[in-house]
Amino acid sequence: MASSMHSFLLLLAALNGLLVATMGATFEVRNQCSFIVWAAARPGGGRRLDRGGSWTFNVAPGTTQARIWGRTGCNFDASGRGSCQTGDCGGVLECKGYGAVPATLAEYALNQFSNLDFFDISLVDGFNIPMVFEPTVTSSTGKCRRIPCTVDINSQCPNELRSPGGCRSACTVFKSDQYCCTGSAANNCGPTNYSRFFKDRCPDAYSYPKDDPSSTFTCPSGTNYRVIFCP
Repeated sequence: MASSMHSFLLLLAALNGLLVATMGATFEVRNQCSFIVWAAARPGGGRRLDRGGSWTFNVAPGTTQARIWGRTGCNFDASGRGSCQTGDCGGVLECKGYGAVPATLAEYALNQFSNLDFFDISLVDGFNIPMVFEPTVTSSTGKCRRIPCTVDINSQCPNELRSPGGCRSACTVFKSDQYCCTGSAANNCGPTNYSRFFKDRCPDAYSYPKDDPSSTFTCPSGTNYRVIFCP
C-alpha cells in the first residue's frame, strides 16, 4: 500500500508539473484615460479602447520577449492601416512587431525558471501613458505584486527628451554607449541623471537597460495579469 501511495504521489506531482508547464496566461487591458488609447500587444495584436474600454486575450505558455503598450494620437482607416503619434507599430492596428518610441512598456515572459513568470514595467523606450501592471491575484509577500508607474512624466520631461505625445529615454535620443549600456559601457553601465529622472518618479520601473535588481518581478506560472492605462 505504501509503495502504491508513493507511486501515486509521484504521478500527481508529475502531472502537476506538466499542468504548470502548459499553462499560459490571460491578460486584461483596461483604458481608464480620459482619451482613446489604441492598445498594442506582441503577441496579441491591437485594439481601440475608448474611455472605460477593456480587451482580454490569452497568451501561450513559454512566451518570452512579450510586451503590451498603449498608442496615442492614432488614425486608422477601415482596413486597419494608419499611424500613431506614439507607440506606432508599422502603421497597422493589429501589431505584428514592437512599437516606436516613446512608449511605456509592460514586459513579460511566461513559464521561465522554477515555474515562474517574469514581468516588469520598462521606461527604457521612454514614457507616453501612466500604467499599472499587476497580477489579478496578488501575494502579500515576495515579488508577485502590483507595479505602478502613475506619475505624469510627460509634463515634467526634460526639454532634451521631449517628444510629441511623450518623453523619450536618453538612449533613444543620444544613442551613446553610456546611456544605452552598449559597446564600451556594456559591462560597467550605471544610472545617469536622465535614468534617475525616471526612477525617482517610477521606482519599480526599469529606468535604464541594467536596472534589474529593483525592477524585475515574478509570479507563479499560471497567474493571470491586468494592464491599466491611466489608473
